[in-house]
Parts: sequence; structure tokens; C-alpha cells
Amino acid sequence: MTDFVQRTIDLAAQNVADGGRPFATVIVRNGEVLAESTNKVARTNDPTAHAEILAIREACMKLGTEHLVDCTVYVMAHPCPMCLGSLYYCSPREVTFLITRESYERYYLDDRKYFEVSTFYDEFAKSWDQRRLPMRYAPQESAVDVYRQWNERNGGRRRSTVVAPD
Repeated sequence: MTDFVQRTIDLAAQNVADGGRPFATVIVRNGEVLAESTNKVARTNDPTAHAEILAIREACMKLGTEHLVDCTVYVMAHPCPMCLGSLYYCSPREVTFLITRESYERYYLDDRKYFEVSTFYDEFAKSWDQRRLPMRYAPQESAVDVYRQWNERNGGRRRSTVVAPD
């Protein structure tokens, strides 16, 4: 059987050797690698090209579903908020991470204008109008109409998808 933890570490190490960042993800289903990726943000100039996001995209496309309920996801480091949100959304059976932010922060810093890993989770607890990222609420009744149309199209049921039983 493949050592998926070691595979995740090896991918991240190779990404560093190739000039990338020290992150990798391996998604496993039924003991087989379904998808894997490294962080490709620096290479692609795409701030969403995190290893978790890219691997989740690949796995979901292969399976033809947005759900990974029967998968285990191995990630190098505790997921950032974007990746954590994506992991919650695809609902894998389990996520295994190999290092905490506290363990790697003396070696790696991610400090953007509104994003520092050490404080970013606190931003989610704040009301939208109290966050560091400037946000403006511009309510529009026509925006609500789009959701009404969705609801009508789906027989008046308030749901987005059906998650396959585990």
C-alpha cells in the first residue's frame, strides 16, 4: 500500500526543489490516489492555485461530482481559510494535515495586504463591515430575484445539492 503521508511530503519537497512553495495535497479513494497537486500560485500567478484547490478540482472532475465524501485528503499543512472552506464544501471522509501553522511559521511567512496566516482566522469571526478587507453592501432586490428563480426551478425546495450517503 502506498504511504500517502510520505507521498504528500515528497510532492511538497519536489515543489520546493523546483522553485515552488512547500505545499502539496493527495486525495485518496479506496486506497488509490485519485488526485494530487502541489501549490502553483507562484508559477501561475493564480492566487487560488493552492494544492488543495487544484487537487479537489481534479478529483471532483474525475468523479463527476462536487462531493468527496468517500475520500481522504492528505495536506502538507493545516489548510488556509480558502482551502478549509473548499474542504468543508466537498466534505471528504477525513483530512489529514502534517504540520501546524505554529510549527512552520519560523520558516515560512505569508503576509499579504489583508492576509497573514497568524491572524486570518480571526477575520472570519468579525462582521463583514468590521473586517480588514474593505467591503460594501449594496442591496439589490433584483439579486434576490435570482435566488427566487433558483427556488422556483427546484420545486420550491430550499437546497443546493444532494450529498450521497456515506
